Amino acid sequence: MTTRSRAAVLLALVFALVTSCANIPEESLPQPVREGNVSNPNAVPQPPKDADPFTLVRNFVMASGDSDQAKGYLTEDARRRWPGDAGLLIVDDTFGTVPPSTSDDTSPNEQTVVLRGRTFGRIGSDKAFIANAGQIDEHVRVVRQQDGQWRITQPPSRYVLTKEEFDSRYTRTDLYFFETSLGVLVPDPRYVPTQPRNGLPARAIDALLSGPSDALRYSLPRPFLPETRANVGYNTNGTLVVNLTKLGEPNADQRNLIAAQIVLSLKDVAATKIRIEADGEPLIADHPDWRVTDVPSYSHVATPRADLPGLLVSTDGRVRSLRDGQPVPGPAGSGEYNVQNAAQSIDGVQLAVVEQTATGARLRVGRFGEQLREVPVAAATLTRPTWQASNAPNGSGELWTVADGNTILRVVRTSQNSWVQTPIDASELFQYGPITELRLSRDGARLAAIAGGKLVVGTVVRTPNSVSVASPRLLQQGMLSDDVVGVDWLDQTRLVAVTSQGGLPVVNVSVDGMQMDRYSSSNLTAPVRGVTAAPSRQVVVIDSEGMWTASDVGQVWRPHPQKWGAGAKVFYPG
Repeated sequence: MTTRSRAAVLLALVFALVTSCANIPEESLPQPVREGNVSNPNAVPQPPKDADPFTLVRNFVMASGDSDQAKGYLTEDARRRWPGDAGLLIVDDTFGTVPPSTSDDTSPNEQTVVLRGRTFGRIGSDKAFIANAGQIDEHVRVVRQQDGQWRITQPPSRYVLTKEEFDSRYTRTDLYFFETSLGVLVPDPRYVPTQPRNGLPARAIDALLSGPSDALRYSLPRPFLPETRANVGYNTNGTLVVNLTKLGEPNADQRNLIAAQIVLSLKDVAATKIRIEADGEPLIADHPDWRVTDVPSYSHVATPRADLPGLLVSTDGRVRSLRDGQPVPGPAGSGEYNVQNAAQSIDGVQLAVVEQTATGARLRVGRFGEQLREVPVAAATLTRPTWQASNAPNGSGELWTVADGNTILRVVRTSQNSWVQTPIDASELFQYGPITELRLSRDGARLAAIAGGKLVVGTVVRTPNSVSVASPRLLQQGMLSDDVVGVDWLDQTRLVAVTSQGGLPVVNVSVDGMQMDRYSSSNLTAPVRGVTAAPSRQVVVIDSEGMWTASDVGQVWRPHPQKWGAGAKVFYPG
C-alpha cells in the first residue's frame, strides 16, 4: 500500500469518529468591520440629511457593506433587529427604489418603498455562494422622525448587497478537503469578509474547521473534530501561526494531511510562511514551517498525463489522436465501429465509445487499442461518456452516460471484467430538463451537466450501497439562459461552456457560478458546437468551420492543426 493510500485509510478512521451530520452550530452572518481608530464605538454614523424615502432606501443598500454605517439609516428599534439571520443576498448593481403599485399608507409620516431588481445569488451560513438568478421585490417601510428625517423601520428581510459592493467587501478562499477513496484534495470555494485584513486567515481557518460546505458535506469528510479550535495570528517575525487545540490523536500520516489542507486553504489569503502547531508544539516535529511549495501533489490521479494528447472522433466514425490525426489502434480506429462519440479514461487505459446502429445507440467499453465489449443498453441516444478516476492497477472501472436525455447510466466493471449498469438517483438533476451533456469532475466530487440548455453543477454522493447526485445548482442562469450546448472541466474550480449565443460563444465559469469570464469571439463562426478542456492544456472548441484552440480568455482563437470540420468531436481524458 502506498503512503497516500495508507494516509487515506488512516484519515478515514479518524473521520469515522465525526459524522457528516456533526452538531455544527448555525453561524451568524459575518459582518465586515472597518479598520481604524473609533473614538466612540457606540456612535452610529448618520446618513445625509433631508433624503427622500426612495433615496434613503437606495443609499441604505449601497451602505450595507458596512453594517455600522447602514444602521444609521434605521430607526433605533430596527437597528436591534437588523440584519437578523436570513443570510446575505447579492443583487445586480442596477436596482430600483419605487413606490408600490397600490399603497395602504394613510399617514404622511409613513411610506412604503419597493426595492426592486435582479438577484445574483446568496451567501449561506456555510459562507458558500449559491447562485440564484431571480427577482427581488422587497417592501421597505420608512417613517418620518420628529426631526423631519426619514428612517427605515422595516428593512429588507435579508441582508442585501450589490455585486460590486460584495466584491469589494468579501474575499474568495478555496478550502481543501480530502476525498479518501481517490486520495485527492477537493477545493470548496468560500467567501469571508476582507476587513480587517489581518484577520482573513483566521476567518478562513474557522470555515475550514466547520467542515465542507452544505453542498459537499455528504461527499467529503470533515477533517477536524467538532471540538477542535484554532488560534490564528502573526508572530513578531511575520510568520502566520495556526495553533490547533483539541485535535485528538492523529498519527504522522494524518498530521501531514492536516498540514496540507491548512496550507492550501490559506494560499488565497496569506502570502507568508505558515507555522502549524498543536497545543503550542509543531504539528510535525521536523517540519514546523510551511509554504504552498512544500505540499506534495494530491491530484495526480485526477490529472491526465502529459503523454495523453487527447482524442477526436472524425466524421468518418473513427477515433483518432488529437496530436497527429492518425487513427488509434484497434477497431475503434479502424472503422469497424461507427463511432459517434467517445471518452478516454483519465489514466489512458480504458476507452468507451458510442456507436450508431440501425436500432439506436450502442455503448462499447474496454482497454484502449483492443476490442471493446458491448454493454447491454437500450437507448436511441447516449451522451459522450465520462470517466470516474481510479487508483486501481487495471485502470478506471466506472463511467457515466445519459440515455435518451432522461436516464443517467452508471456503468461499472465487474470482477469478471464485464461491464454492467448500476442504479443512480439523479432525480433532483432532471428537474431542469433533459440532459444533453454530462461531465464528472476529474476529482470525482462533482458533475457538470447541461439540462434543458442550462448549465448545472451537482455533487456526487457515494455511500457503501448507493450513488446519487445532490445539490444541483444553476450557474449564471441570468447570462447563459437556456443556450448552453457544451461543457467541460478546465480544472477543479472552473468550467468552460459553449453556447448558441452569437455574442457569448465560449465562457469560463467558476464552479459555484460566482464568476464568469468571456473568451474572445474572434475567428469563431457561430454556432459553436462542442468543447474540451483540461488542466494546463489548450481549450479546444468546434464551430461551424472546424476546430480552434486558445489558452486563455484574452487570446484570439487559432486554427487547430487537425482539420476535421464541424462534425468532429474532440475530448481530453476524463
